[in-house]
Amino acid sequence: MSELAQPEIRRTSSWSAIWVLPLLALAIGLWLLWRAFSEAGIEIRVHFADGDGIQVSKTQVIYKGIPVGKVVDLQVSPDMQGVDATIEINREAEDYLSENTRFWLVRPRVSLAGVTGLETLVSGIYIAIEPVKGEPARTFKALSEPPALSDALPGLHITLKADRLGSLDQGSPVFYRQIQVGQVKSYRLGEDQRTVEIQIFIQPAYAHLVRKHTRFWNASGISFSGGLSGFKLRTESLVSLATGGIAFATPEHRQDSPPTDPAFPFRLYEDFETAEAGFRVQLQLDDVSGLQPGRTPVIFNGVQVGTLRKIDMGRDFSRPIAELTMDPRTEELLLGSSEFWVVKPSISLAGITGLEALVQGNFIAVRFGREGSMAREFSIRPKAPPLDVNAPGLHLVLSTDRLGSLDVGSPLLYRQMRVGSVQNYQLAPDRRTVLLDVHIEPDYAGLVNASTRFWNASGITLKGGLSGVEVKSESLQTLVLGGIAFDTPDLQAPPVPRSRRFALFADEGQARERGRLIELRSARADGLSEGTPLRYRGLQVGRVEQVRLSDDLAAVLVDVRVSQAEERIARAGSRFWVVRPELGLARTANLDTLVSGPYLEVQPSPGDGAPRRSFELLAQAPQAAVDADGLALVLSAERSGSVEAGDPVTYRQVPVGQVARLELGPTADRVLIHILIEPRYAPLVRGGSRFWNASGVDVDFGLLKGMQVRTESVEAIVAGGIAFATPDEQRPVQPGQTFVLFDEPQAEWLQWAPKIPLRQ
Repeated sequence: MSELAQPEIRRTSSWSAIWVLPLLALAIGLWLLWRAFSEAGIEIRVHFADGDGIQVSKTQVIYKGIPVGKVVDLQVSPDMQGVDATIEINREAEDYLSENTRFWLVRPRVSLAGVTGLETLVSGIYIAIEPVKGEPARTFKALSEPPALSDALPGLHITLKADRLGSLDQGSPVFYRQIQVGQVKSYRLGEDQRTVEIQIFIQPAYAHLVRKHTRFWNASGISFSGGLSGFKLRTESLVSLATGGIAFATPEHRQDSPPTDPAFPFRLYEDFETAEAGFRVQLQLDDVSGLQPGRTPVIFNGVQVGTLRKIDMGRDFSRPIAELTMDPRTEELLLGSSEFWVVKPSISLAGITGLEALVQGNFIAVRFGREGSMAREFSIRPKAPPLDVNAPGLHLVLSTDRLGSLDVGSPLLYRQMRVGSVQNYQLAPDRRTVLLDVHIEPDYAGLVNASTRFWNASGITLKGGLSGVEVKSESLQTLVLGGIAFDTPDLQAPPVPRSRRFALFADEGQARERGRLIELRSARADGLSEGTPLRYRGLQVGRVEQVRLSDDLAAVLVDVRVSQAEERIARAGSRFWVVRPELGLARTANLDTLVSGPYLEVQPSPGDGAPRRSFELLAQAPQAAVDADGLALVLSAERSGSVEAGDPVTYRQVPVGQVARLELGPTADRVLIHILIEPRYAPLVRGGSRFWNASGVDVDFGLLKGMQVRTESVEAIVAGGIAFATPDEQRPVQPGQTFVLFDEPQAEWLQWAPKIPLRQ
């Protein structure tokens, strides 16, 4: 019998590795609990009059465009008079939740004063906060309206007292000489319950304009008065017409007024005349018929610069004296040589004078003098003064076959702006032409040089065709009284001497008919006719004068007069083509030509080619030139796919270049795609850049991973394109360098995001 082996007994450890998982879970749980506690916000309660638009977990508290909290609960208040919103505020804002902190709802508001809270149309209403440090608080009452501007805001804060508010409102502008310099902060009834106190704010840069004797007046809406002599209409600006406004000025005899005391209230007058903001001028009259105090204006070149305030007939009624209130801006212009006269309507066989007075009634006209010292007393002239032929400016002579409706005083217009007038006219010594003496005002004398063309702008010009009817008139004034317009195509042309003679063309078309005549040869003339424009970069630089057949009937010859940049356009190397509407899936363009018809486009010669008169007219736009401005590169691919000339080259889906042309390689085993990167984006391409075909849609399907669809952009699905990415490296690229064009990008390329400064 064999002896049994004795077992070896060992004591095992009480610790097991399995306990690592519970301990790790406990540590993570404690960490999450600590993080949730440390990042938890502060709950406050805000009372609102109603909860319209407030949504739990959606409505945010915004301070200067940054969310600082959100609504976590919304309950009806215990007294049923509103709602109590529980708001969780970020912990870092705890120090600013004081008794003076204010909350209010921001909703979209549309009124004549403007649109506010427009961003809430997309994001929904939100709660605005005005944080203030102080004693901590957790319960607040929201404002029913946004608060007014704070008194602590830098600038001038003053109070105006008025008998009534008018159309003024919070935010209404405050003007100084029609420039907005402040706004209305708030308003309230005065302590006497009979006046309105209006608090206004003046921006710091304009605070010095308010002096102790400054006058404020209500510039809201329209000041309207009328009578047999006409109607008077006055408004400070279109803004004040809609939203109300206040204007102010300091009387000219109070220019030395000391600075104002902000605690001193100002009176708000009803209108400009009541405020007496202008300075006074005495005018001795011979006849007062048609003049009405408070209504008759003082006019300078069609602009009101004053008002007839009152008329004093004197003791014997023989020497009436008028008192005028003039605009403060005219103070330095009223010199001793200034002249006043009354404009009345006069109709006779010789013509019509004072036509504007038929509408607005008799008025006092003024012509500011250029000599003498400032004056405040004048005598009125019995009639309008003659034109001053020695006045500073440019005096010219225009020659025309007939006078038409032109007369002395007819306006001279530059881009529909009056810059001069007709001084006189007479027959030339040959008795065949009419000579007109015209005067250009000094400020506009530089607009006339050797290239200037003048034309008669009187009456109406009518043009019609399949595309519609064009009615053209220079202005309503020239339609009735006649006028002359001019244009200066070359502002660098030599200046002209005094009394230079120019031809006065019958209309604008004849005046602009200049430039160089070129000939375009084409197989067909579809859509081309007399008047078809020649354009460059959207600007008309010429027009078709004639379309005719060649002598051998084998081609169509199009005569085009180039009126701008003719030296560059009429050179060897310029290319011309017809722009017609393009409709298709890949491209839709030039839809305006469906109505206006085709037009000619030109690409001027890039170099100093020899002058040339005859060109071939291309049927379509030429492909982009490889040697144009920018970085020219070559991409090598096995096949072209859907890439075509003109397709975009994109970087991060932003077009930065285009495909110039395609060709087969020297051994016909590769396709060479020439691309052109715009100069500004040339630094984006480096030695390690990767290009891939971004055309169409890439579909990858598998039973386990499902289907993946990739496309660079919707445009690339139809029109095609090439995309590229660049790693963070500094290897430069050389013009004409060749890159491989891959069929699709690698995931790594799409993650490249180097910071590359672009050219300015």
